[in-house]
Amino acid sequence: MQDPTPSDDAVITLSKVSTSFGEHVVHSGIDLEVRRGEIFALIGGSGSGKSTLLREMILLHRPDAGSIRVLGVDLQALGDGDADRDTLALRQRWGVMFQHGGLFGSLTVQENVGLPLREHTGLDDALIDEIAAWKLAMTGLEPQVGAQYPSELSGGMMKRASLARALALDPELLFLDEPTAGLDPESAGEVDQLVRKLRDLFGLTIVMITHDLDLLWQLADRVAVLADGKVQGIGSMSELAQVQVDNPAIRKFFDGPRGRAAHEQDKQQADVHTSGETGEPSWKAK
Repeated sequence: MQDPTPSDDAVITLSKVSTSFGEHVVHSGIDLEVRRGEIFALIGGSGSGKSTLLREMILLHRPDAGSIRVLGVDLQALGDGDADRDTLALRQRWGVMFQHGGLFGSLTVQENVGLPLREHTGLDDALIDEIAAWKLAMTGLEPQVGAQYPSELSGGMMKRASLARALALDPELLFLDEPTAGLDPESAGEVDQLVRKLRDLFGLTIVMITHDLDLLWQLADRVAVLADGKVQGIGSMSELAQVQVDNPAIRKFFDGPRGRAAHEQDKQQADVHTSGETGEPSWKAK
């Protein structure tokens, strides 16, 4: 299930990426590809290097060896920081939703969402406020939420506000760091539907880190399992389920009640969909 030679529709390509912190090897010659328009998930146990890999994709850390191309640009050829014009231009083509929101507590939600527009465009304040309000509405938040501060938001509202800010500059590529972490099942399900809706409406390519098995089964087109510095397998959750018996690093995501329950739920939903008993996707009814 390893990726073949990089394809023409590759949005992100990693080749022989190696990363170490002192004597600790995090990545050892990692190869993988993220294709245009897909929802791609990185999973792995604690210390497997998935967060480091995400940071390397968004120019917050440089690997020790290998190459990373994002949206056709070789990251190793870029300068450091936003002072470099090419680096800044590339960063404006992606959005990042951080695990804990990453919103500025001293700004209202609407001001947080409008901040990238104020920093990187010449739009006037009135238009920026209008766009920020639209982005909040797009993520399912009521207009009055824009006047609130991050400390006043619930966990689900914080996730949506962070997603709205990540979408402020109309990115081609979206990075999601644990998009459902800390949410109750109902709120997590709403975020799942929202992410799929945004991908389908705007043709986004989405890369996410998650431990949410329901999210993996229901949302991810392909999943890369990281362990021992390597990519242990790449494929859909159904494909990974077929080979997990032979690989302990993959098997732990399917063993136990949570893994079995998520798998069974996915099978039931697939059966219902195939039988024609469902109508429009649930997000369209909202």
